[in-house]
Amino acid sequence: MREAGADNARQRLDKWLWFARVVKTRSLAAKLVTDGHVRVNSVKVETPSKAVRQGDVITISLDRAVRVLKVVQGGTRRGPYEEAKGLFEELTDPEPAVQAGEVRPPGEGRPTKQDRRAIDRLKNG
Repeated sequence: MREAGADNARQRLDKWLWFARVVKTRSLAAKLVTDGHVRVNSVKVETPSKAVRQGDVITISLDRAVRVLKVVQGGTRRGPYEEAKGLFEELTDPEPAVQAGEVRPPGEGRPTKQDRRAIDRLKNG
């Protein structure tokens, strides 16, 4: 029979990603791994059954961001967000949020309507 702490010693990567609420379903977690978007300790993982342990660093390439997570413990269930936050330590630098009404520095982002009209005038003469 297994010991109570044995489940938390090692855990499947896809299961851990699901428990930590990185993805919505376990099948999406498995697909993320098999598509090559996950690294464990800087090594690309190809199978969702890869075991992760406490102290492993997981790098996940998502649609709009790259997240770096350190495994603090294995999960026992997919609980609420507060419980899931205890499974990992976020190593990714938080991006500063753009506040409403905040003006971007010149030259960053998409051109404004005024900029586009000036570009059109230059192109068309």
